[in-house]
Amino acid sequence: MSEQDPTPARGLRRELPQEVEQAPAREAAEPSAGPEPTGRQRLVQGLWPPRVTRAQLIVALLLFGLGFGLAVQVASNSDSDNALRGARQEDLVRILDELDDRSQRLEDEKTGLDKQRQELENSSDQAEEARKQTIEKERQLGILAGTVAAQGPGITMTIDDTKGTVEADMLLDAIQELRAAGAEAIQVNGVRVVAGTYFTDGDNGVSVDGNQIRTPYRFQVIGKPEDLEPALNIPGGVVQTLEKEQATVTVERSDKIVVDALRAAKQPDYARSSSR
Repeated sequence: MSEQDPTPARGLRRELPQEVEQAPAREAAEPSAGPEPTGRQRLVQGLWPPRVTRAQLIVALLLFGLGFGLAVQVASNSDSDNALRGARQEDLVRILDELDDRSQRLEDEKTGLDKQRQELENSSDQAEEARKQTIEKERQLGILAGTVAAQGPGITMTIDDTKGTVEADMLLDAIQELRAAGAEAIQVNGVRVVAGTYFTDGDNGVSVDGNQIRTPYRFQVIGKPEDLEPALNIPGGVVQTLEKEQATVTVERSDKIVVDALRAAKQPDYARSSSR
């Protein structure tokens, strides 16, 4: 038996795999990119700082103006509502009656105009009927313009201002309230009140159309007494306002009020009659 070769057989030769050098492990991990932002943070980043366009600014200003106007209107309505809430039941009933009376007056006026139109259409002598209506219309316009005297039922309101606290705008408010209640002719201390009448404060009292008047102020008013007197006595109305100024106010109804102060007819400077 021969001596064995120390070299192993070729077929049985085993070779160890070459060692592969591994990359050195990273001593420290790369710094992280930070935590992911939340949805609220992304929303804030998207909205701030604000990027306002010109159109958005205009819309914002318009909305502000609308909101301010609504706030003022609500406050005004609240004041009116508070005044009505504090009113007595009979006062509220009187206010409703006054509104009904105003509506009825407008309806009566419409009915009268319709009647005049029918009379003109159906009259056998339209020229004579038109002449009569023209005369009546001229009389009515003369009363409104103060060029003719008038008499009829109405009220007399006397304001005694011993403290000198009544001002021109308070008397003007009384005139406007009386007109709204259906007053057809008004006279104040011998001065006829017309469409262009104005009140001013003076050193010694109030002036009406430049005519100085002194207390007591006496209003002679022709109209329906049942409408005129309640209009002055509504809660927060003319009488209560004057009484807060320590003035004494008396209102008397009468079946015959005479308004005889006259005004000269004034020719308009620019207005001319028109067929249309």
